[in-house]
Amino acid sequence: MDVPQTRYAPSGDLQIAYQVAGEGPLDIVLVPSYLSNTEMFWELPSFSRFYERLASFSRLILFDRRGSGMSDGIAGATPLEEQIDDVQAVIDAVGSEQPVLASYLEGCGLTALFAASHPDLVRALVLLSPQPRLVAGPGYEWAPSIEQRAAMVQTLVESWGTEASPLADVVAGQDGRQRPLMARIQRLAMSPAAAAASLAMIGDTDVRDVLPSVQCPTLVLRPAHDTYLDERHSRYVAEHIPNARYVQVPGKGALWVGAEDAVADEIQDFLTGVRRSVVSDRVLATVLFTDIVGSTERAAELGDGAWRSLLERHDRLVREEVQRHRGRFVKSLGDGALAVFDGPSRAISSAAAIRDRVRDIGLEIRAGLHTGECELFPDDDVGGLAVHIGARISGLAGPGEVLVSSTVRDLSVGSGQTLTDRGEHDLKGVPGPWRIFAVGT
Repeated sequence: MDVPQTRYAPSGDLQIAYQVAGEGPLDIVLVPSYLSNTEMFWELPSFSRFYERLASFSRLILFDRRGSGMSDGIAGATPLEEQIDDVQAVIDAVGSEQPVLASYLEGCGLTALFAASHPDLVRALVLLSPQPRLVAGPGYEWAPSIEQRAAMVQTLVESWGTEASPLADVVAGQDGRQRPLMARIQRLAMSPAAAAASLAMIGDTDVRDVLPSVQCPTLVLRPAHDTYLDERHSRYVAEHIPNARYVQVPGKGALWVGAEDAVADEIQDFLTGVRRSVVSDRVLATVLFTDIVGSTERAAELGDGAWRSLLERHDRLVREEVQRHRGRFVKSLGDGALAVFDGPSRAISSAAAIRDRVRDIGLEIRAGLHTGECELFPDDDVGGLAVHIGARISGLAGPGEVLVSSTVRDLSVGSGQTLTDRGEHDLKGVPGPWRIFAVGT
């Protein structure tokens, strides 16, 4: 899915940035946490996948809260009661009559407050790992103490915008490639001083008294093995909103990270009564492998920081060309990428376009393609013999070469692609021999 255009909704003297994705029959307004950058969040695989799933059955409305991301305002300067106006401004701007409100973590406080204040305007609530209060208090002893939270905030502010930030652990987990991106999102969302102000405000927020006044149907979701947030936060919310449904989904970590489909399935079922159709775990696809030529040498030449920045530009270019040719970017391979397509001709065109575009940033790639049956994994990865064959063919390519199997050649006859016979080759670990063809430059 292409990143939606960012627009602005007037809220008093401020402008609130928002986006709309999907064309489904119901509206879902996703109220973010204090930290957001709507455009940048699309670059996080866990966020983009979750957004795409929600947009598949709804009109998804995203926005940045005042003082964060692309919205006007001073972070931490406005109480929740006044931020209700921003939610209403976005709803009015998109012409939504009775949307579903969804949110996560402490953002659920603003969501619940809006629903309780405007019961006639909200169709339903979806709350993901909600935090109605962030510090311990009477009847809420399991939360961190004031002193513990102060230490946590100090660590977060001091590491703001760096890969050492605790927020990188929440979003990126063990995927080190996402840590630089999450650090950049923090820098573009707000300054360390603004983050400190926001964290101070939400630390004083307590919406527990609001929960019994929520009248709309409510779903409370939490990953079953969330190691970042005590389960009792979510259970408290579910127990104090009348008739709320509480569901734990399989998954580790925070929010929907690593469990995007499971969380989206529960939301779709709750809102529509329909679950996503279970598709076969095997599909015929054209696999594309790319590899940066001389990556080790370039990394040593440029240094870690410059090389990481260049890799980020490379990954963005690859994603753009894969999406432009209707493919699916599966994952970055550190110094290359894996993508799949439902048509071999589009896969060839995408590979050639990637080859040409990365030259503009001083990189040379090799690429290999094969069409065959792939196994689909729950985390959106792919496997199977076809994937191994694609990787082996990529390994045969020289700098700037795009090589394809005879299967790709046979299925793309008539497409106008120029392919040159490179003879038969043995592919390690794959019964052969295999005839290979080169894409014209």
